[in-house]
Amino acid sequence: MTRSRTKHQIDSLLTLLLFGVFAVCILSVLLTGAKVYRNLTQRDREAYDRRTCIQYIATKVRQAENAQSVHVEQFGDGDALAFSQELDGDVYLTWIYCYDGWLRELFCYSGGEFSPADGELVLEAERLELDLTDGLLSIEMTDGNGSDVSLLLSLRDGEGGLL
Repeated sequence: MTRSRTKHQIDSLLTLLLFGVFAVCILSVLLTGAKVYRNLTQRDREAYDRRTCIQYIATKVRQAENAQSVHVEQFGDGDALAFSQELDGDVYLTWIYCYDGWLRELFCYSGGEFSPADGELVLEAERLELDLTDGLLSIEMTDGNGSDVSLLLSLRDGEGGLL
């Protein structure tokens, strides 16, 4: 009887040990999966921020009435993209610029006095450098995550406006 009882205790101990190994394996797979998911989510968020910031500017340029309405000027401490448009006989400007860690947009009357702090916050951005030469707009920026992004747009007039 003692032999049977010892064998039964060993079987119980082996079952408990096997269950423990199984639980440790499941826990390690779950923790690894959670870490991978967190890394993928972070990478996707950073890529989204990079693409969104530069595509926002590209979309604004494409929405401009014509190439002559797009200008690069100094506004505040840095470069700004200025779009002019006429509404009810008055000329208005839309400014896109980087100020205080944010990409900002300001829509105002062309003769008004405004400061860079007056613009609406769009997306986090640290730096925006623009160059418009011979219908070619070069955009270089650093997004809120510190990643550098650049884009080159060709401004062409035609029936469809900018391409």
